Amino acid sequence: MVVMVLDHTRDFVHAGALRFDPTDLTQTTLALFLTRWVTHFCAPAFVFLAGTAAYLQKARGLPRAALSRFLLTRGLWLVLLEFTVVRGGTWFNLDYSFLGVAQVIWVLGVSMVALSALVYLPLAAIAAVGLAMVALHNGLDGVRVEEWHGPGSAVPGLAARIWILLHQPGSLVPIAGAGGPIVWVVYPLVPWIGVMAAGYACGGLYTREGPRRVQWLVRLGAAFTVLFVALRLSNLYGDPHPWSAQATPFWTLLSFVNTTKYPPSLLFLLMTLGPSLLLAWLDGRGVRGGAGRALVMFGRVPLFFYLLQWPLAHAAAVGATRLAGKDTGYLFSSPPAFPATAPPDAGFPLGVVYVCWAAVIVVLFFVCRWFADVKRRNPSPLLRYL
Repeated sequence: MVVMVLDHTRDFVHAGALRFDPTDLTQTTLALFLTRWVTHFCAPAFVFLAGTAAYLQKARGLPRAALSRFLLTRGLWLVLLEFTVVRGGTWFNLDYSFLGVAQVIWVLGVSMVALSALVYLPLAAIAAVGLAMVALHNGLDGVRVEEWHGPGSAVPGLAARIWILLHQPGSLVPIAGAGGPIVWVVYPLVPWIGVMAAGYACGGLYTREGPRRVQWLVRLGAAFTVLFVALRLSNLYGDPHPWSAQATPFWTLLSFVNTTKYPPSLLFLLMTLGPSLLLAWLDGRGVRGGAGRALVMFGRVPLFFYLLQWPLAHAAAVGATRLAGKDTGYLFSSPPAFPATAPPDAGFPLGVVYVCWAAVIVVLFFVCRWFADVKRRNPSPLLRYL
């Protein structure tokens, strides 16, 4: 979660964020590439563990119907938050001709809605659905529809808009047709629903006794990682962008790990979920030091943390820009005008990104500590939704 805030702060603060992809090896630097790449682990872990958490609720005795109802209502709640609270914190305006960005909270919500139906299937069937979505969806990479190219251009038909929501990211789409509000689709649904289903199917591993749980999770993480390396070396399947030899061995390594996140390729998911599962060896070692306790505290209020970090990162960018005497107008605009509204001198070097990130984390610490205490003292069912 803390690493995720680094990426979102970079989006607002860094000078290159509006001009090029930080993983573009022809334009990036080593520090910028690694700043972006290390945050790749966040979304797959969030979605996978959301599925695991749903399984653990069932394992603790929650009836299937009650679990399904909770997943449905929480999923719809997350989608609503994506296009209200998150949208406001991300764009700092109320121009709802741009509805918002369909990103991680959206995909968590819709995946929960899908899982609310899948939980009625046998566990093996849920595992099969998850595995198929994750492993086979790259076979659909060649299926492309015409995107929307801005005001005055043709609006994609209904089937094309549905396909963009399912598997073709990066498009601005008038979601209801001509004249309707625009949605920027960043997280298409198909692979992510599969990741949550896979997390649910693996939930049984988390019910085992400590040493056996760690053993199985480490084995699974190692298998994912080895499979990633083997498939990536072959350049045959699993990612639409093959790696290639670069000027130096180190940059060749960066090309090797530069997998596709939008939508998450099979190799991207193996690359991120494998090491995430390997971290299970930390299980049972206890929380050490103030930093460890702070991380645990953040983990007790994850949604509250997520909702708050957007406006804080955005506010950090506005504050830094004003302190530098630069125009802040572009930080209050939204697509399709954005990012063309950004002036040539917009943004700051990477070092300023890290300073702003640290400031945001400090503010989050105090506010989340207060909210965690509120949740502890008030066990209201409504607080489960935050």
